[in-house]
Amino acid sequence: MSVLELFESMEYGPAPEAAESALQWLAQRQPFDLFINNRRVKPASGQYLETINPATGKVLARVAAGNAADVDAAVAAARRAFPGWSKTPGHVRARYLYAIARHIQKHARLLAVLETLDNGKPIRETRDIDIPLVARHFYYHAGWAQLMESELAGYEPLGVVGQIIPWNFPLLMLAWKVAPALAMGNTVVLKPARYTPLTAMKFAEIVEEIGLPPGVVNIVTGEAGQVGEALVRHPDVNKIAFTGSTEVGRAIRQATAGSGKRLSLELGGKSPFVVFEDADLDSVVEGVVDAIWFNQGQVCCAGSRLLVQESIAERLVAKVRARMEKLRVGDPLDKAIDIGAIVSESQLREIRRLVERGVEEGAQLWQPSTACPREGYFFPPTLFTNVAPAMTIAQVEIFGPVLVTMTFRTPEEAVTLANNTRYGLAASVWSENINLALDVAARLQAGTVWINATNLFDASCGFGGYRESGFGREGGKEGLYEYIRPRWEGAGGRAGRRRGLAEASASGEHKAQSGNGHAEHGSNGLALAGSEVFADLAGRMPPIDRTPKLFIGGRQVRPDSGYSLPVRDPQGMVIGQVGAGNRKDIRNAVEAAHAARSWRGASPHQRAQVLFYIAENLAAREQEFALRLVQQTGRAYTDAAAEVQAAIARLFSYAAWCDKFEGSIHRPPLRGLVLAVREPVGVIGMACPDEFPLLGFLSLVAPALAMGNTLVVIPSPQAPLSATDCYQVFETSDVPAGAVNIVTGEREPLVQVLAEHEDVEAVWYFGSAEGSKRVELAAASNMKRTWVNYGHPRDWLDPVQGEGEEFLREATQVKNIWVPYGE
Repeated sequence: MSVLELFESMEYGPAPEAAESALQWLAQRQPFDLFINNRRVKPASGQYLETINPATGKVLARVAAGNAADVDAAVAAARRAFPGWSKTPGHVRARYLYAIARHIQKHARLLAVLETLDNGKPIRETRDIDIPLVARHFYYHAGWAQLMESELAGYEPLGVVGQIIPWNFPLLMLAWKVAPALAMGNTVVLKPARYTPLTAMKFAEIVEEIGLPPGVVNIVTGEAGQVGEALVRHPDVNKIAFTGSTEVGRAIRQATAGSGKRLSLELGGKSPFVVFEDADLDSVVEGVVDAIWFNQGQVCCAGSRLLVQESIAERLVAKVRARMEKLRVGDPLDKAIDIGAIVSESQLREIRRLVERGVEEGAQLWQPSTACPREGYFFPPTLFTNVAPAMTIAQVEIFGPVLVTMTFRTPEEAVTLANNTRYGLAASVWSENINLALDVAARLQAGTVWINATNLFDASCGFGGYRESGFGREGGKEGLYEYIRPRWEGAGGRAGRRRGLAEASASGEHKAQSGNGHAEHGSNGLALAGSEVFADLAGRMPPIDRTPKLFIGGRQVRPDSGYSLPVRDPQGMVIGQVGAGNRKDIRNAVEAAHAARSWRGASPHQRAQVLFYIAENLAAREQEFALRLVQQTGRAYTDAAAEVQAAIARLFSYAAWCDKFEGSIHRPPLRGLVLAVREPVGVIGMACPDEFPLLGFLSLVAPALAMGNTLVVIPSPQAPLSATDCYQVFETSDVPAGAVNIVTGEREPLVQVLAEHEDVEAVWYFGSAEGSKRVELAAASNMKRTWVNYGHPRDWLDPVQGEGEEFLREATQVKNIWVPYGE
């Protein structure tokens, strides 16, 4: 056949990638042992697992089956290496990361072939997408290692980080986790996926080649139930970073609850691919191919739900079907293949099960006429139409090359349909109207939104989910905070802080007990009556009874229980009563907080004005609030007045931050921009600390309000009157009804209800270590974010500990909106 005839027929011709070098590398090195302390270590069990080529179903290699004993050894090695590595200058760490990036480029072809053999994805994807992105992550984070001292001053690494990665992007997920951890000075114990450990074994060689200090990176292969669980539960691991299913992420949240381990979870997704009638349909079709048939649909952010405006649905579906007929399914090493093999036989069975479920529930199945290879684990590209939003295939992550299609009429309906999922990882919006696209993008509950594009990633741009897609970010500067903590939080800082608080408490008691009845002066210079005056007044007239109700929906309401709780001073005398809130009160407060969601749409300037107004009204009642603190805590008036002044200053700080803690614009290496937009988390439940009853309360409320969240707050049960006195301050400061809801009562049962509530997006808890654990356990139900103190007190008067960007970051989540441009 002549070249001219080939051009006319355009018949498919295979273009195989040679695998001999990779196979030879495997043959020379297997069985693969564990990589601990820069040495090859045989597994304690003496057992090895087989890893399978999913394209053939045949064994590729044997890899060590680690267990808890091996994890102990790896964690011990990482712990020994941490002091030296954490103190290594940033420039030196940057050189190591740069060397890793260079070596990945040197071995790029081998890594690409190994990934394709082990995972089953097409060689075009591993060669042109995965491996270049791996190198990019190490280059990018080498820069942050260099800049850490100046750009992240006051922060330190966490310690030993346990990292558990999935099988869909084995080496890329390794880079996403290892690069920032090392850049920030942590040491790592990595568990590769059971099915795809081979590129991690090659990465271990690269670690040796560049001379990374022993113990900085340790790799333990094996089953999740052995290695993963041991790593999660290990007492000497400071953080767990996990990418995988929501179910496993929930189990990890429960296992780490109360341990003090930092946690970042990138979990499942059911991402919407929203197409409006003015979109370029030919571009949309190619976008659909990239969204759901990239990596066989085994992508957590795959655009698996095609939401199409009704007026163009038939035309678009016809175009998609025509394009599906041209997709080639086959040998992943063939450079002309579009769809490779499913990673394992068990994953293939699960895809088939869910597809059969879709047919049973009444959806219409369509598959192209292209045949799949008989050998190996393959599944054809699949399209479902006539899908209802409540069907299993519209709600459950299939994690395969299966697309479900639904229609909408208006942008409002599109947003509602897109958000009709428990997940919130990513979304894609297609329209030639940039005003419409950006408006819809802002309303989608997803951590990443692509406009007229899909599945774009870069090291400079954060990635992570909302809701049951997990929490935490990977990539960008926001991803660095997952691997560092404020320096004052270190062990020495905590001990010193506890000593300081104890000394302050003793000093306050001494001042309270040594009072001589002389007038004390507030910060405004006015003399205040001493205790004799109060005693005289008390003898001449009965006090006015004042039992605060709850504060829900902008109104004071009686507690559902009908009961009140006594508030006692340090001597045990009853000084007031507060309502005893219960489960129903929390429910009502959460409903009120949701009803006030217009607060998140208020401009930063408007929110700043409200916070300034709160400060103004609090200042007008400074003496009253200071006396209330004296009454509840027994501290000297001067100390109480200082707390009120600090609270006013804190309100000013967060009013100032309202229009300044903003997102950023990234310039990834493509034609376009990425808008990193900080959004409010949503409804946040808060349990306030006992120390500093007013300042601790406002130090939590102010940053969350400043960022547009709505709140359900449980004040200090020991000294709740400072919070209940704020009712009138909020009412007279233009705080929208329901933006702040306050439920008094016993902290632990109330916060348990908040942590279990499915419509609460985050819980902040400042109480006991045991209470922190209970909150983290309960929050696993819907994977809500938690911020707990594990029983460690803060010095709320210290601006370093009591305010700042740490609070603002906890009050926001970052959405990355990709906006490509150009003809």
